[in-house]
Amino acid sequence: MSHAPQTVSRAPVWFVPTSVAVAVLSIMLAVFIGVVDIPPADILAALQGHGSAEAKSIILDIRLPRILTGMLAGIHFAVAGLILQMITRNPLADPSIMGVSQGATLAVSLFLLLTVYIDNPGSNTLAELPIAWLPGVGAVGGLAAGAVIYLLAFRQNLGPLRITICGIAVGAVLHAVAIGLIAGWGSARIEILLEWLSGSLYARSWRHVMFLLPFTVVGLSLLPLLRRSLDLLRFDAPVARSFGLGYRFHFSLALALSCSLAASAVGVVGPIIFVGLIVPHLARLLAGRRFTLVLPLTITLGIVVVTLGDLAGRVLGQAEEVPIGVITAIFGVPVLIALLRRVP
Repeated sequence: MSHAPQTVSRAPVWFVPTSVAVAVLSIMLAVFIGVVDIPPADILAALQGHGSAEAKSIILDIRLPRILTGMLAGIHFAVAGLILQMITRNPLADPSIMGVSQGATLAVSLFLLLTVYIDNPGSNTLAELPIAWLPGVGAVGGLAAGAVIYLLAFRQNLGPLRITICGIAVGAVLHAVAIGLIAGWGSARIEILLEWLSGSLYARSWRHVMFLLPFTVVGLSLLPLLRRSLDLLRFDAPVARSFGLGYRFHFSLALALSCSLAASAVGVVGPIIFVGLIVPHLARLLAGRRFTLVLPLTITLGIVVVTLGDLAGRVLGQAEEVPIGVITAIFGVPVLIALLRRVP
């Protein structure tokens, strides 16, 4: 019995620097490998601001912003899933089960379909679709869905089970409405919508990086302050209150943080499935339930999964790339089954 604590306390620590190294390696691979073959020397020169104009354009204007957008989105999905699983005590919780992804999907669907029919003043041509608004529209839709779910659960005495059920119900309704709009109200913008729904990093730019970055900085800055709260929220409300925790306030704060991270990511890259569900499980499998280890593992594994998933989609599809949402779905199912088999 004396050896068990040593195994639990020391072994997982090594996974954190290892996961950081794997994340760095995955980023390097994504920078150096792509549809267009560029010599490593030219890539290094482009990163330093030198080299040919073509190499600088591909590396600095296409690959780097795409990789960084994927990194931030991976962090958002993974951390949002970790928070939801902790506060709802539901191992299957992720942004989609709370209706955030569906709310963003409906908002983007309405935006894309409605703006097609807005005429320019004094012109017979259709207005140009402001694609730059999509991240904001998706984020607002996801946050609105989270707020609706919270209010419904709040009226019925907020609790993990109720909020999960509300999330499933509201998410199903929002998803049905969005699919109904897509099926019954097709338009010239349907290709854009289907690409977004599949979860994609195609044509993501520095503008998308700058949109996500404030959410990332604020979200990760709040997490250390919420460490004790998240640990106590895993217990029933009376137990958490016995430790002096304002249960409803901290539950609401954690839920708002999770919804903000997830909604911002969905707004930029679409609903990439399985990342928020599987990554926290992998982190806990490696680190147990120690939040100081689980959190950095969740962050780095989120980066690795999205970066390598996008790289696989680019390499496998070549010019007609495979969306990352398809890649995570294909590889996520067997990983989830394997994880579930390890759960007693």
